Amino acid sequence: MTANPRFVVIVLSVLFASLWLLTRNSTDADSEFQLVLYCAHDATYAEQIIAKFEQQTGISVEVRFDEEANKSLGLTNLLVAEQNNPRCDVFWNNQTLGTIRLKQADILQPYHSDVADRIPDQYKDSEGYWTGFAGRLRVYLVNAESLPATEDAVNKVLQDGSLSRVAIAQPLFGTTLSHYSVLMAHWGEERLKTWHAEIHERGIREARGNSMSKDLVAEGICDIGFTDTDDAFAAIDAGRPVGMVPVRLDNGKTVCLPNSVAIIKNCSHVDNARKFVDFLLSAEVEVSLANSAARQIPLGTVDRNLLPPEVLELQIWAADSVSLTEAADVNQRVLDWLTAEYTGQ
Repeated sequence: MTANPRFVVIVLSVLFASLWLLTRNSTDADSEFQLVLYCAHDATYAEQIIAKFEQQTGISVEVRFDEEANKSLGLTNLLVAEQNNPRCDVFWNNQTLGTIRLKQADILQPYHSDVADRIPDQYKDSEGYWTGFAGRLRVYLVNAESLPATEDAVNKVLQDGSLSRVAIAQPLFGTTLSHYSVLMAHWGEERLKTWHAEIHERGIREARGNSMSKDLVAEGICDIGFTDTDDAFAAIDAGRPVGMVPVRLDNGKTVCLPNSVAIIKNCSHVDNARKFVDFLLSAEVEVSLANSAARQIPLGTVDRNLLPPEVLELQIWAADSVSLTEAADVNQRVLDWLTAEYTGQ
């Protein structure tokens, strides 16, 4: 018996329509569980955090790391370039000043996370555009076989004579750029430029990054190196004869540089972005980062019994930290000056 052509057409139409609906629903479901993350934090530490978020929420995260020495600045510039067609949903920066610059460039959107209530106002944007967490401190790493690891001993070297056995990272990027911005906000432009010229006239050794500055001290080539607490712990954990003391401004304030997280304006997955921000700002994540090899400092309230002793000591230093608001205001000016200084452009 020959099938009615009209009946065949109807059946095929229904089948195609059903297939289209299934495909559309599957696509919509897939897109619901997606998030694009740009992450300047070290992949070694961040990957475990991201994997736990995926496990707890079912949301699949596509993450872009940048492993270059200027990774924070590189991702910040990429977000600026993508401003009119954003691909990223959330930016996990390993510091704060670049994130504030993105707010000033109208690249972020506000989100007041209830989880952020546990973090002091000092470490978050009053309008909700970004929140800081899990800080690092700027420190002097000291080769204890050459010099006592005390603030007095370090200050004496820095104030007098040759600096040929002192290392500092090139300040065009990373936390050294942030350090310079803090100094400009505290000292003013002319004093910072004078200090920069003087330490180079006295022979300071300039390294490619904080890790190299750390290596120069750990290997005994230098006595003192400007670096961050995470790099300092890398040398300590490797059994090198080193100690660290906090960098202090002349008003006694320390320099604490938090991680920060922000949602990109006009992003594609805003609901999932908010879920990730909530997760990242949790006490659970700060405790996890405090117990990692980086020993990052919780900035919000956590159970102190869950923290290693060395992080408890860092919390005392971080309690004296300077506000970064004024440093953010001059960050671009510092970068423009240093770029001209080093490249002639």
